[in-house]
Amino acid sequence: MTRPFWIVAAVALGAVAIAAQTTGNRPPAFTVVETSIAEMQRAMAQGRTTSREIVQQYLTRIALYEDRLNAAIAVNPRALADADERDRERRAGRLRGPLHGIPIALKDNIHTTSMPTTGGALAFEGFVPPYEATLTKQLRDAGAIVIAKTVLTELANWVGEGMPTGYSSLAGYSFNPYDPRRHPRGDGRPVLAAGGSSSGIGTAASFWAASVGTETSGSILNPASQNMLVGIKPTVGRISRHGVIPITADQDTPGPMGRTVADAAVLLGALEGAGPDPNDPATRACAPPANRDYRRFLRAGALKGARIGIPRAFFYDATPRPGVVGVGGGLNPGRRAIMNEAIDMLRKAGATIVDPADIPSVVATDPARNFVLWGVCAGSADGKGQDSDCSTVFKYGMKRDFNAWLASLGGAAPVRTLTELRSWNRQHESAGSLKYGQAYLDISDEMDVDADRARYLADRAKDVELGGRDGIDAALAAHKLDALLFPSNTGSLLAARPGYPSIIVPFGMLPTDDPSLPPGFGPKPAPFGVTFTAGACSEPRLIELAYAFEQATKRRVPPALD
Repeated sequence: MTRPFWIVAAVALGAVAIAAQTTGNRPPAFTVVETSIAEMQRAMAQGRTTSREIVQQYLTRIALYEDRLNAAIAVNPRALADADERDRERRAGRLRGPLHGIPIALKDNIHTTSMPTTGGALAFEGFVPPYEATLTKQLRDAGAIVIAKTVLTELANWVGEGMPTGYSSLAGYSFNPYDPRRHPRGDGRPVLAAGGSSSGIGTAASFWAASVGTETSGSILNPASQNMLVGIKPTVGRISRHGVIPITADQDTPGPMGRTVADAAVLLGALEGAGPDPNDPATRACAPPANRDYRRFLRAGALKGARIGIPRAFFYDATPRPGVVGVGGGLNPGRRAIMNEAIDMLRKAGATIVDPADIPSVVATDPARNFVLWGVCAGSADGKGQDSDCSTVFKYGMKRDFNAWLASLGGAAPVRTLTELRSWNRQHESAGSLKYGQAYLDISDEMDVDADRARYLADRAKDVELGGRDGIDAALAAHKLDALLFPSNTGSLLAARPGYPSIIVPFGMLPTDDPSLPPGFGPKPAPFGVTFTAGACSEPRLIELAYAFEQATKRRVPPALD
């Protein structure tokens, strides 16, 4: 395994020296630690700080803690210069919006031309794409400073079975700031998972103001829960995917991750951009709010009169099947207790709780109509494309969309097809490219985009039907609900299939029980969030509910790094 850590270290350590010279080694009057985007904007407007000083403080924190956390795979060498330009614009009276001068990090499957875009894969080490992602340009146009690329689970966790979240062959393991220790009996992995495939580590540790993740199924909600963050998984199509390394366009979406609902809402508006993207037809899916500003939905009293459904089938264990990625369930008594506490808090805030709020496709007695028994095909069955009782959408989409993405790179691409990537990995196995194998890439490449299209279309239709029409939509309609409430990210696959939005909010710290740890090494408590989910294009209402819940509970606790 190799890692371009010199990119991180050189820039960040240089910033330490600059910051020390500027401040005379005195603590700054303004600190970025746990500071909201709105607070930064007020401080810059009042002349108490500048964008350059904010970037310097963030780079200093990266230098101080990166060795422990492994949160950044690259740092923008132009970050300070970009901050200077935003400061000049501010002095000239030109403000681009609420992200003007604010440092934002991008998951390293999102194209930038100022830094490499690798997906965490060794084959793409140092690769700078020939074009930027639409969302990267939109962030720059909004005045944001793209300060860094975050680590991720390699290729968004569709590489090898058993790959830990937060691991990639290029960057190695990443560590949760709430317990950044290495497992004493493991293979080098952390004792407390940081979640994935997006990373929330640097956002939780105040390495930047907020970050952009991507989700195909749980990859924003899971790391947000694990790092006490707010994560918004938008409706598929609300944010352009052009210039984002794909798994499947049927479910892929970028989305914001922040320390507060307000920060995530501001970032969502900037990511949505100025209009539909001709490079991504799905961006016509939802009508944006006025001025693409979601701050109008930050209403502390929004829970009063709201109807929240409790899908109890997701509060209990689900039995996994070999070769199939399962759904839902898995709450131990501690997690059930904290969810009961969250429900009580919702009632106190004025919400009407519908409990249980059954989801028809989840409680269906007919196995063919039961969503829980309809997982993601994650193994190669008895023949090409012949997996049974599971959806081939992931593996088919990876073959179709990954090859299309590689073609968009032209001659710059280090490999031209998924087949070539698999071959490259085998040839470089000694360098660490296949520590956890590439079973998911293998089963994706076995698909024939033409011959298997009919099976894919049938599976896709069933995904949408069970997750949407007979799933979330049916439950919302039957119980007249504003949203469903899920523990952590347990409902992520249900919402991912039809492409519906979810928002997760920090709510508590839970004791963890890991029998593999030696005596006396006991794990520290793990963060835990709760998720609000509703139908397509319901982000405005979900933001209202999430913000009201956040303001009523205020459970986020920063990691103890300082």
